[in-house]
Amino acid sequence: PRYRRWLEDRHRWQEVMLGYSDSNKDGGYLTANWALYRAELALVDAFREHGVRLRLFHGRGGTVGRGGGPSFEAILAQPAGSVTGGLRITEQGEIIASKYSDPELGRRNLETLVAATLEASVIDGERLEERAPIYYGALDALSAHAHAAYRGLVYETPGFVDYFRAATPIAEIAGLNIGSRPASRTAGNRIEDLRAIPWVFSWGQCRLMLPGWYGVGSAVDAWLGERPDGFALLREMHGRWPFFRS
Repeated sequence: PRYRRWLEDRHRWQEVMLGYSDSNKDGGYLTANWALYRAELALVDAFREHGVRLRLFHGRGGTVGRGGGPSFEAILAQPAGSVTGGLRITEQGEIIASKYSDPELGRRNLETLVAATLEASVIDGERLEERAPIYYGALDALSAHAHAAYRGLVYETPGFVDYFRAATPIAEIAGLNIGSRPASRTAGNRIEDLRAIPWVFSWGQCRLMLPGWYGVGSAVDAWLGERPDGFALLREMHGRWPFFRS
């Protein structure tokens, strides 16, 4: 009751932040994004049931491995009902310079964000209708395959941590005074303890894009092995479903 009164004073707006970077490091790109999509669907239903207005705060980074990508497409790819007249997004340090250092460019990027938010608020860009359960089932299966491939390499391959620390400049990055937080949450050597930003940055320095797409190709191959007719469905999903396309 006390919290409900507090919500009333805020015109029944409740903000929920979605994190992209750590989920990507934990489970890989495809699984992380699908889990976030599923979470948004559940949030929309819960907020509708209780009569509370939802505003999502997308904690996206600049790179693909931290949830980055074209902002316009990303906003239109949100589930129906999750963008209700407003949303919040993070713009990371390296993105601020590329998007807003020039006033003309800054206005253009802000116009893009406003246009996408308005369109996503008033139009159901998905229109999946009876195809939704089929698409969701395909993504559930693809996500499981991608998750197994990613975890199998990063967390279950003996010697992977040694390779990561030898092949990337993570030790040098950890010693630089350029971040707002230390590179690891603890003094340990585990991948689990490493923060997502130095994880992605260090792979980027040796030009090995493991945090971006690793596991996606394996997932498609494995799923098509189970569904020889599945390629037609993937093409349909790509043409019709903004989330899958983006």
